[in-house]
Amino acid sequence: MSELKRLNVGVIGTGWVGGIRANACAQNPLVDQLHIAEIDPERQAEIAAETDPTSITDDWQILIDDPAIDLIVIAMTPETARFPIVMAALNAGKHVFVEKPIAPSIAEAEQAYALAASKDLKISIGYSRRFDPRYVYVRKALKDGVIGEPVTCLISRHSTRELGEKITGRSKMSPTSIGGVHDLDFILWCLQPRKPVRVYSQQAGELFSQKSDTPDHQWVMVTMDDGTTITVGIGWILPAGYPNFVQAWIEVIGTDGALTIDDTHKEVQFNTVKDGIRYPMSSIPGEAVDHVFAGAMYDETKHFLEAAAYDRPAMVTSDEAIQVMELYNAADLSAERGEPVLLPCNDATAG
Repeated sequence: MSELKRLNVGVIGTGWVGGIRANACAQNPLVDQLHIAEIDPERQAEIAAETDPTSITDDWQILIDDPAIDLIVIAMTPETARFPIVMAALNAGKHVFVEKPIAPSIAEAEQAYALAASKDLKISIGYSRRFDPRYVYVRKALKDGVIGEPVTCLISRHSTRELGEKITGRSKMSPTSIGGVHDLDFILWCLQPRKPVRVYSQQAGELFSQKSDTPDHQWVMVTMDDGTTITVGIGWILPAGYPNFVQAWIEVIGTDGALTIDDTHKEVQFNTVKDGIRYPMSSIPGEAVDHVFAGAMYDETKHFLEAAAYDRPAMVTSDEAIQVMELYNAADLSAERGEPVLLPCNDATAG
């Protein structure tokens, strides 16, 4: 086993997801010092009370410039502003964990991965489905041939308009590139070594089009090189009063059987006179619940900390991350053109 090295970690952005990352770092014995950059004064006070950081500032550059910090977690919004921070952290010799997307374009993502490799630094992107036991079981079952050879895969994931308004208010990214990307990564990971060769996508915007250029929802249909088909639907069109933030259904059909995941978060329910039925465990990323975490992000954060501390490979490789980017860029291009797009896509407008 490699020699243990405790880490000094900086977390940039501590909103919904970044707050979970900060709490996960604060509770991990591999972390010596925790430094936080957060621009909202109220959120600064909240996250300081939760994590007792070594320092907290409203200027992320201070964390980059601190030579004692070994690793940077980048979770600030808007998503499109993360790439310069990624490059600054890598140039400063720090390991980087970044929420998707790593960069606005494939060329820039490749630049970041090349820089990390040249400096022998760890870099990874947040694809937390890989750390959810239910999703990992699907992959293991496929690898073990439990349902034979895969034939077709369906993932339908929709969140509330309340959440959609928050997302579309900060970003003009498509539903697939900002949300469906997690499911695309998951199913491509499950189906390795198969590769996508054709994608067709449609978008619609009956609801949010009244005040935003961002589509309400998007469906992506993918053909793999062995003929396996994938359909992924993603959107933010559930009614605002829906009793949880998001629900999903995953179905994988093979030559000898089928696998399904009911990811609707309805296993815990409470009913009050004031609010009616609610599903309190419906968190997307997985906030802390007392001494444990409700979702996969704690284990994902732990994995990257261990990769940096013990010099282990990060689970999401550069080739996998680039492949997902190619796919969602091609899906957006298909929706724009109204026609299928073949992969790999060499069209400059696709990324």
